[in-house]
Amino acid sequence: MTSLPHEEEQSSKDSESSKGLENYAHTTSELREMKVPLEGDFTLDSEKDPCGSRDHISDPVYIKSTEDAKQCDHRLLGQQQELFFCHPLSPGSWFFLPLGTRVFNKLMAFIKNEYWNRGYTEVISPNMFNMKLWETSGDVANAKNNMFILDVDKQEFGLKSMNCPGHCLIFQHRVRSYRELPIRLADFGILHRNEPSDALTGLTCLRRFQQDDAHIFCTKDQVREEVKCVLEFVDSVYSKFGLTYELRLSTRPEKYLGDLETWVRVEEDLKKALEEFGKPFLLNKGDGEFCGPKIDITIFDAMKKNIQCGTLQLDFQLPDSFKLEYSSSTEDEVKRERPVMIHRAVLGSVEHMIAILLEHYEGKWPFWLSPRQAIVCSSSKKHHSYAEKVRDQIHEAGYYVDVDVSDRDIREKVREAQVAQYNFVLVVGDEEATTGQVTVQLREEDGSYFPVMSIETLLDVFKLKSANYL
Repeated sequence: MTSLPHEEEQSSKDSESSKGLENYAHTTSELREMKVPLEGDFTLDSEKDPCGSRDHISDPVYIKSTEDAKQCDHRLLGQQQELFFCHPLSPGSWFFLPLGTRVFNKLMAFIKNEYWNRGYTEVISPNMFNMKLWETSGDVANAKNNMFILDVDKQEFGLKSMNCPGHCLIFQHRVRSYRELPIRLADFGILHRNEPSDALTGLTCLRRFQQDDAHIFCTKDQVREEVKCVLEFVDSVYSKFGLTYELRLSTRPEKYLGDLETWVRVEEDLKKALEEFGKPFLLNKGDGEFCGPKIDITIFDAMKKNIQCGTLQLDFQLPDSFKLEYSSSTEDEVKRERPVMIHRAVLGSVEHMIAILLEHYEGKWPFWLSPRQAIVCSSSKKHHSYAEKVRDQIHEAGYYVDVDVSDRDIREKVREAQVAQYNFVLVVGDEEATTGQVTVQLREEDGSYFPVMSIETLLDVFKLKSANYL
């Protein structure tokens, strides 16, 4: 709840900032000599020609698409909107500023509410494990080079790069019954992956990130229904974001683990789940993982870019490696069976999804996700007190709201608020202060109609937008 600065104050701050840039540039120069990668300096991939020819750059369509991509790049928009930044002293790990943290927390709360409604249980698992865990999971053999290794008490420990092995330990820590299944464990734990310096690209390739990661432990008979529920989950979330997507069923590769009978059965279950879900899907024969078949989910944003984001992967290996089991019958309590493990993520990396949405919306956040939902602008000094009162009422109702009580022309305030991407610009003057109302101007208002509302009616509009993800 901060007031917008006066123009003179902002000019003074800009001057002070420019003085500080000389020291920062000196520090940056030293860091370059230390070969610390700088992710703030970026070149769009669309400017590169994989064939070595740049003849197509003269094409007007190409020029427009490239310029649009530049303007919508999440790194540029994130800087303009003061959402996040990366410092050369911690490459691949981004700072989320207060406004960016609002978006991050909104997405987390959104998914947590979905978990509540869909029978998921949230857990918290350690961020560091003895390498014996990663030996059991197979990550030492397959992905040790991508892990951060630490020496603890003369033993090797690794920062976790995924939540799956930890969730296996949670399932394993006591005897399980078939009555408990399916068990859906969700985890927002911080993950670390030692990505190469030259691969780090904004929020899309990171060394430190969080996923809306979950693992479902179920019986073979439950696979079909659980997969269908995950697909419905994905569809519900992506439709609220206005994202379209494509589904691909990837089946058994030449080299695989487990018995053929199980593979055939589970692949048929996945196929039937997709058919019952009712969306078209493609078949990728032989493109599944060695540990189980999967459904690849590719989303398409407003720029028509296709992005791998969500995950739905069946796994026979980890339950076997960790010797997970559950009692499978009331008649024979000694009988044990292996659960099937389903890896799934809807957002994927939360940071990556923020980058996708920022570019998809071209920086114009919908109200329910917006870090700048409303601002109250006073038309003159004598209305400052009423403007702050309105701000307090909206804040107490649970919405992000600022106030501009600077001594500037109201048209200038409104224009500045629209450029800053406030969804609602609320103007108050003599009439509004007298009647207890506000004049409403939207972010893309064409200037032809400015409704006057009571605070109660305005809050009802806010509530309706939030409830309908608008």
